[in-house]
Amino acid sequence: MANMSLKKNPMPAQAPEVRNRNFDEVALGYTAEQAVDEAKRCLACKHKPCVGGCPVKIHIPAFIAKVAEGDFAGAYEIIAEASALPAVCGRVCPQENQCEGVCVRGIKGEPVAIGRLERFVADWHNAHADIKNATRPAPNGHKVAVIGSGPSGLTCAGDLAKKGYTVTVFEALHLAGGVLVYGIPEFRLPKAIVQREIEGLKALGVEIETNTVVGKTVSVEELMTEYGFEAVFIGSGAGLPKFMGIPGENLKGVYSANEFLTRINLMKAYRDGSATPIQHAQRVAVVGGGNVAMDAARCAKRLGAEVYIVYRRGMEELPARHEEVEHAMEEGIVFKTLTNPTEILGYSNAEDRRDPKNGCVVGMKCVEMELGEPDASGRRRPVVKEGSEFTLDVDCVIMALGTSPNPLIKSTTEGLETAKWGGIIADEQGRTSKKGVYAGGDAVTGAATVILAMGAGKAAAAAIDEDLQEK
Repeated sequence: MANMSLKKNPMPAQAPEVRNRNFDEVALGYTAEQAVDEAKRCLACKHKPCVGGCPVKIHIPAFIAKVAEGDFAGAYEIIAEASALPAVCGRVCPQENQCEGVCVRGIKGEPVAIGRLERFVADWHNAHADIKNATRPAPNGHKVAVIGSGPSGLTCAGDLAKKGYTVTVFEALHLAGGVLVYGIPEFRLPKAIVQREIEGLKALGVEIETNTVVGKTVSVEELMTEYGFEAVFIGSGAGLPKFMGIPGENLKGVYSANEFLTRINLMKAYRDGSATPIQHAQRVAVVGGGNVAMDAARCAKRLGAEVYIVYRRGMEELPARHEEVEHAMEEGIVFKTLTNPTEILGYSNAEDRRDPKNGCVVGMKCVEMELGEPDASGRRRPVVKEGSEFTLDVDCVIMALGTSPNPLIKSTTEGLETAKWGGIIADEQGRTSKKGVYAGGDAVTGAATVILAMGAGKAAAAAIDEDLQEK
């Protein structure tokens, strides 16, 4: 029987006052009964707009039909044909403006909870399947190098490995996963899940070389000449933080969101006995309004701080996912919208130069804003309110203003065209201006979503296959 309920099955979750003190996953996942019930809300409509709304084109109605029948293994097989990281996407994709955004059920009532069902199926598979027995395809004699082990690199590597390519992934950090391990917190995406997806790729024969900074340790040229890789895919992400350029940004206690999140997520600085230090601040201001700002704020809260999100536009204009904003508010994070920092204030003790508090953050000067006319992007431009200056009493400031691609690869690779702002120029198939070199994900677009990076890795894998088979 179809389930004609107008509302999705709610996601079981940890209570806000409990979870804002731990790093365990917030959303607990559907039970099998909830998943089957939710799957029965799908109308199996003729035009399948949800498939068009998915950047990697998962056959959504087909996998949901399997869930409705209770055939979770069959559902996983359908998802896995298109997606290399279903347990990740089910957790961090902005489904509300992709597959679920165009779901016909959403016209009257709420769309089918496609993301929650994808997560359920992937988690069920991870609990019941043995990845060590993956069948490796016969090698086709071609070698491809992938730079970066984030979503685009892992997807490209997985798609090529399935076709028999010998693939080596080069990762700068000591652990594979890219932004999935250094950027997204444990409470949104448990790292064990990422590691399991990576083990799945290794079972297909993908080799991962960590601690290798391409552009320093080895160049793109050397990979193609000395090491004999016939194609190179650059999926090195966007790890270069942006700052505001206001006075006081070099004080102790000012972090980029990248550094703050890397210390917490990758280095586990919140655990007793971690080798990586982190400031246990009392009052933290996170400047910015995107998902990264929400992640940083929710991490700071879990370290015991009182946390403000300082954003120059209003609540309506926050670019973060609605669910992230809701979770942050439930956890007690204070939103100071229509507010813009002008200076970070530091402590100075002229009498005693060796006072350890010297150069530490003691506050942040801000001005209030109001929204004026829309700018070129169509968003209303924030304008300063005269005489509205005030000081926010904080001892830590985290700048979450977006990131751009690291200039290392472009500056060490001749003939690779890049945009003014630093992104590598590539066509829709990921082909760059340099023969045999492909690129995708945040290294091309600037900071975007996990699923768009995966879509780019997928497109590039298809182009690499096409070009090498012609050769």
